[in-house]
Amino acid sequence: MPAIEVQGVKGVQGVVGQEVGPSEWRTVTQEDINAFAELSGDHQWIHVDVERAKTESPFGTTIAHGNLTLSMVDGFRGELVFPSGFDLAVNYGWNKIRFPAPVPVDSKVRAKVLIVSMDEIGGGWWEFITRFTVEVEGSEKPCFVGDSVVRVMASAG
Repeated sequence: MPAIEVQGVKGVQGVVGQEVGPSEWRTVTQEDINAFAELSGDHQWIHVDVERAKTESPFGTTIAHGNLTLSMVDGFRGELVFPSGFDLAVNYGWNKIRFPAPVPVDSKVRAKVLIVSMDEIGGGWWEFITRFTVEVEGSEKPCFVGDSVVRVMASAG
């Protein structure tokens, strides 16, 4: 069940400035990291070479790809906010993505979201911006911060 449900443009505008979350914890395993390496083609040793990472990595272990952390946001999104009353929603991209801290293998991560804005952009389209912050259990810094930009077509009815 999403942490909040909002109906249409007015519903989203009514929660601008509200922070929602955190989500449930999710463990990032070496299997997750290896699968992402296969999918992305990024086989850098700091992600996939467990033995080398133990001795040469400043983290003493492998770490998740930054883009793996980014890709996990969509899984957290559904736990946090569910906007309804739109005919269509499309991922328009991201603003200012940062990876301030690593995600060591077998770490637990969770997310929270800040509803940043809901602005009309014309032709029945609205731009919905949410700032996701993903934290690693026990870390002082977040491992991911980024503003998701979604374009939605408001329902006529």
